[in-house]
Amino acid sequence: MTKTVTRCEWAEGVSLDYIEYHDLEWGVPVWDDRVQFEFLILEGAQAGLSWSTILNKREGYRKAFADFDPVKVARFTDKRVEKLLTDPSIVRNRLKVNAAVSNAKAFLKVQKEFGTFCEYIWGFVGGTPMQTNFTKDGEIPATSPESDALSMDLKKRGFKFVGSTIIYAHMQATGMVNDHVIGCFRYKPCKALAVKKR
Repeated sequence: MTKTVTRCEWAEGVSLDYIEYHDLEWGVPVWDDRVQFEFLILEGAQAGLSWSTILNKREGYRKAFADFDPVKVARFTDKRVEKLLTDPSIVRNRLKVNAAVSNAKAFLKVQKEFGTFCEYIWGFVGGTPMQTNFTKDGEIPATSPESDALSMDLKKRGFKFVGSTIIYAHMQATGMVNDHVIGCFRYKPCKALAVKKR
């Protein structure tokens, strides 16, 4: 008899890619600057859209945005931006595409100041993934005091599409907070990863 796996409700019945994202990535602590930059671009692109839309375009974003290399994206010219706005494999929104380029420049400044972007962003949760104990999806908040503070600081540093809701989603995606419900099979494995990186 096959044992059924219990997941967070939001991951069920959407697509195999969505389930795979939930099972392998969501809530896993990210200590890699390039992956952090990838999620900044993707979460910003998602504003007003569904996450499944962005997941379906993830490979398109990878190709369009130089494999999420902030150094290369920071050098994108107006001509390159115009070309991107004709690319159906990404969300063709001028504000979002321009934000990705300006965010790359701000990202590099943060790296220069702190050594790594991870050193900077993880400081907002004390360097350790936050653990929650929700039993159902409806209990999970859209923002937190930490996402409020991080959002405000990112805006001061010139980042765009970094409102508190977007940033809380970023924190969930990159494992800065473990918001898997306690009945989800990924809750304990992600909780086990909640160690301070040094």
